[in-house]
Amino acid sequence: MGRCRTAFNAYSVKFSPFFEGRIAVATAQNFGIIGNGKQHVFEVAPNGAIVEVAQYDTQDGLYDCAWSEANENVLVASSGDGSIKVYDTALPPASNPVRGFKEHRHECCSLAWNPSKRDLFLSSSWDDTVKLWTLQSPSSLRTFAGHTYCVYHVAWNPQQPEVFLSASGDTTVRVWDLRQPAPTLVLPAHGFEVLAADWCKYNDCLLATGSVDKSIKLWDVRVPNRELAMMMGHSYAVRRVLFSPHSANLLLSCSYDMTVKLWDTASPQAAQGLPLRSWDHHTEFAVGIDFSTLREGMVASAGWDESVWVWDQRGFPSP
Repeated sequence: MGRCRTAFNAYSVKFSPFFEGRIAVATAQNFGIIGNGKQHVFEVAPNGAIVEVAQYDTQDGLYDCAWSEANENVLVASSGDGSIKVYDTALPPASNPVRGFKEHRHECCSLAWNPSKRDLFLSSSWDDTVKLWTLQSPSSLRTFAGHTYCVYHVAWNPQQPEVFLSASGDTTVRVWDLRQPAPTLVLPAHGFEVLAADWCKYNDCLLATGSVDKSIKLWDVRVPNRELAMMMGHSYAVRRVLFSPHSANLLLSCSYDMTVKLWDTASPQAAQGLPLRSWDHHTEFAVGIDFSTLREGMVASAGWDESVWVWDQRGFPSP
C-alpha cells in the first residue's frame, strides 16, 4: 500500500486511462471553504512509492479532475470559482493551464470524460446545471437544466455514449440523452441529497446511488419505482460510489465516516450492510476513490487528511 501527502485537502483522485501508475489529484485549501488549490500528478513506482511529477497552483480550490480519453497528457480540473482548467502535463508548469472555461455561476464540482466519444466531457455545478464541452470549442456545446439544487456528480453510461446521469441535492438522479431535449428519466432516488451515482460497467440499465442518508441503493432504470437493493454499511453520508471496470458486481464507496468499502452487490451480505472489505486508513473525510482500468485490483482513495493512498483491493488487509 502506497501513500503520499498533498499540501491541501484532497477532493478527487483519478487514474490515467493511458499510464498504469499515473494518478491526478485535485485539492483545495482550508477544506475547500476558502483559499487556493493545487492540481497534482503522481506516479506510482514499481516499489509502491508514490512520486509527484507535476503540480499546478490555482487561486481557488479544486474539487474534481478528469483525464482526457483522447490525449494521454491532458487533464481538466474543476474549480470553486466555477471555472474549468485544462492542463497539458507534457508542457512545463509555467505554460499551464493551457485553456480555461468559465460559464458556471457557482462552484464546479464534478467532471466526466466520455470514454467513447473521446472529444466530449461533462461538468456539473452548484448552479444546478450540467454542461457539455469539447476542447475544440471556446464555449460549452449545451447546458442541461432541470435540477433544482446543486448537481454534485455526473457519469457517462459506459455502453451508450450519448447517455449520462446526474446526481443532485434535489434528491433525484436524472438520466439524459444528448439526442433528447429533456431528461429521459427522473429518479427520486433518496429522501435526502444524492451526492454520488455511477453506472455498472457491464449492465447499462443498472446504476448505484449514494446519499446523505448514509445509504447506497442499486437501481434498474427500466423499473425505477423501487430500488433493487439498499446497503446501509456507512455511518455518515456516502460521498462517492464507483462500479469496478473489471467485475460487474464489485462496487467501491467512500464516506464522511472516513472509511472506504468494497461491496459485492450480488452477495446477500451486502443487503445486511456487510461489505467485502472495509478500510479506515483515512483520518478525515474520505471523499475521492477510483479503480485503475489498466491494472485489475488497483484502487486509490483521497481524503481531507491531505493524503492519497493506492493499494491492491485484494492484498491490503482490512484493519
